[in-house]
Amino acid sequence: MTTPEIAPLHEDLTFHGPLSDERAARLIRGLQPLDGKHVLDVGCGWAEFLLRVLEAAPTATGTGVDLDATAIARAQANASSRGLAARVGLHVANVRQWQPEKPADVVIVNGATQAWGGDPLRHTANALAAVRKLLSPQGKLLLGEGFWEREPTAEQLAAMPIPRDQYGTVADLVDLAHEHGYRLLAVEQASLDEWDVFENGHGLAWERWLRDNPGSEHAGEIRAKADAQRTYRLRGWRGTLGLAYLTLQAP
Repeated sequence: MTTPEIAPLHEDLTFHGPLSDERAARLIRGLQPLDGKHVLDVGCGWAEFLLRVLEAAPTATGTGVDLDATAIARAQANASSRGLAARVGLHVANVRQWQPEKPADVVIVNGATQAWGGDPLRHTANALAAVRKLLSPQGKLLLGEGFWEREPTAEQLAAMPIPRDQYGTVADLVDLAHEHGYRLLAVEQASLDEWDVFENGHGLAWERWLRDNPGSEHAGEIRAKADAQRTYRLRGWRGTLGLAYLTLQAP
């Protein structure tokens, strides 16, 4: 039995996360000045945000790391088509084993704190500690991380694969960053509209596949995945789980 091919996320999404063009531009401005700086994006996906950083800073260089070979191939194609290939290195790698050639002036970890593994309750703390080793002195970290916009109910927690104690409030997240030696420069959060655009795009490939392959032996498997994701979203985290974008200064 072969695994069905589902269209990759980049075909339906601009960014792999709840992020609008306007917010992306504002976050990039918050990382300036970037002249001559090196930017590392951990869990970069197809690296759209990283490529936009380099477009905004013509003398900056970048590195993107992700486990998804399909996403990295897309990133490499986009870098070439946009004239950025000479300024960016894109790697299929596990960041826990991967060693950078030099410290970064900016590190981006957007919805990817799980890249360092371990207990989900420790993902954020693990990432904050690991990034300190990747950053040059007084470098910046752009951290996109979850938080509870409101206290989840027991019914919501039962409907999604996220333990209650994995996240706290935005204030808790900022306090944790400060406990690891960072200072907060700016904070904002994804809107419900940004979340909906992301979630709609995330599920679209499954629905198209089900429409086009109703008699497939894999239809039950794909339908179950699509239904589970919809339940997570609509009966679980929609309007309750937020994503904060923290721009942090390292010592």
